[in-house]
Amino acid sequence: MTIANRVKSFLGLETRATLGINGWPMPLQAGQVTPESAQSVAAVYAAVALIAEAIGSLPLKLYRKADNGDRTVAVHPLATVLHRTPNGSQSATEFWEYLVTCMLLHGNAYARITRDAAGQVRALDPLAPERITIMRAGDRIGGFEYSARDGKRERLLPDDVFHLRHRAGSDPLIGVSPIQTALAVIQLAQAEAHHGQSVWENGTRASGILSMPGLLKPEQRAALANSWASQYAGGGNAGKVPVLESGVTYTPVSMSLADSEFVASRAFSVQEVARLFKIPPIMLGDLSNANYSVSESMNRWFVTHTLQRHLSAIEGAISRQLLTPAAAQTLYPEFNLEGLLRGDSAHRAAFYSSGIADGWLLRSEARALENLSQIPGIDAAPTGQATPKAADYPSKQV
Repeated sequence: MTIANRVKSFLGLETRATLGINGWPMPLQAGQVTPESAQSVAAVYAAVALIAEAIGSLPLKLYRKADNGDRTVAVHPLATVLHRTPNGSQSATEFWEYLVTCMLLHGNAYARITRDAAGQVRALDPLAPERITIMRAGDRIGGFEYSARDGKRERLLPDDVFHLRHRAGSDPLIGVSPIQTALAVIQLAQAEAHHGQSVWENGTRASGILSMPGLLKPEQRAALANSWASQYAGGGNAGKVPVLESGVTYTPVSMSLADSEFVASRAFSVQEVARLFKIPPIMLGDLSNANYSVSESMNRWFVTHTLQRHLSAIEGAISRQLLTPAAAQTLYPEFNLEGLLRGDSAHRAAFYSSGIADGWLLRSEARALENLSQIPGIDAAPTGQATPKAADYPSKQV
């Protein structure tokens, strides 16, 4: 056994021959699932992008609680980092998209924390999760080892790293990604994609066996196989008519895409991936049960059952890791879900009218929710009476 084979054996890997019996190619099998290979499955890529882009687009504000229960947007250095410029290279949208993507694919996401002399967070720089090694100290995390692209290694203290975890598995301190817990689902989807690709590469022609009377020498078998493959295999040779002689017969041995219910199995894989990431299949392009009412309810389902857990985890990590215990008593982060939960104009108008009539919503607040300019004195006008007229907007026409 060579040194390379010994290393592969120690790592649990093996080398398979690309040629099988008598030189015929062996069927390819689903390979190792990695975060990169998993994204080659369209449903996985769409699921991760859907969650990450939705969270990245949400406004993240830092609020200050008052003793009477009121809250105001806090003027704090961390507020700018969370909502606008987390670092010198990314916007807040790009930063949160990247961290959520890492969390979903790797199970963990990391960012280096930069603080000023007063201990306030001034920047969050993302760290590639595949370059991070967690160092345990008993029942807690003692630090992190980061391997830079230039090969240098750096030890980071727990207070220097912002750590997001996906749902914990057997270890409560280390997150586990959905693709790690359901490898078979991703492998099946990869195998189906490879099968479909190989069929089209072979001109949609089913594989089969060439048989003839008598025995062939090994070199004759190899010559026959190479001749057949060069003339009739592949999409470029589709439509060619094979010429058989000397008693040679061709017998198909594989099922067609229709016989193997390829389309149905691909659709089922989309549903499995949707189930894995807790996403309604309609949001991954499975429109088999789609209609307008379903689409509207699925959007609310997505916010409540998919995003809410991730948002709560991120908000909790910010409070625990980026705020001092004293600051966390009065400050707290919160994502604004209003944009995702907005219905159509008729539903919003009925909602605002109900709130204003029942006294739990002001007209000025309703205009703010619609991103409209404020009208002085609008809240002073009694309900049912004409409200003060808004100031005329300057004409944009010349």
